[in-house]
Amino acid sequence: MDKLGMTFEQFLANTSPNIALGSFVFDLLLTFLLTLLLGYVYIKFGHALSNRKSFARNFVLITMTTMLIITVVKSSLALSLGLVGALSIVRFRTALKEPEELAYTFFAIALGLGFGANQRVLTIVAFIIIVGLVIARSYFSKQGGAHHNLHLTISSHKPEKVKLTEIVEVLKEHSEAVDMKRLTEGEGTLDVSLYVEFNTFEQLNKAKEALQRIDKSINLNFFDNAGIMA
Repeated sequence: MDKLGMTFEQFLANTSPNIALGSFVFDLLLTFLLTLLLGYVYIKFGHALSNRKSFARNFVLITMTTMLIITVVKSSLALSLGLVGALSIVRFRTALKEPEELAYTFFAIALGLGFGANQRVLTIVAFIIIVGLVIARSYFSKQGGAHHNLHLTISSHKPEKVKLTEIVEVLKEHSEAVDMKRLTEGEGTLDVSLYVEFNTFEQLNKAKEALQRIDKSINLNFFDNAGIMA
């Protein structure tokens, strides 16, 4: 029994990672470049109503950190067990609000796992195929024009005449998706912030006219959501 225990302890002590520094740096740079491309694909072809440019900035840190962790622990059982223990006490408080955000986050993690496990060719080939399919799907799914993902702010000095329910109903009727982000209502003021998606500029114009019919005091501001800084 003691002999078996000693053997296991020696196994834990002797299975330290043997990392080639040159290969690690090269894979790290490849990870960085592919993650930048992944961020561009997400911004250009994604459909999430949230700020895609701001969210895409997280991909580099997520991917490269994942690669570093896998590279360090892949050949050490002791470090692997320690990683499991460390992750068991970590709590992530920021929720992903849309399924597409979760999908791209998993994709970024998968890139880090692939390069960290020294599966360079397989990871690059999978990346090219997946990104190619995403771009092709986005291209063939366009019907009547591109999606216009906009940030809309509505303000009025007559909140007694402008009801939030009316605003939401108008936008639901003339847009593809609506997501309210902020509502500020006080004495004599109403400010509403929303993410809105339109298929065509005609939809945008109809929504604008319908909102203005609610009350002439309404002030509207449309911004390209992909370019808004959080």
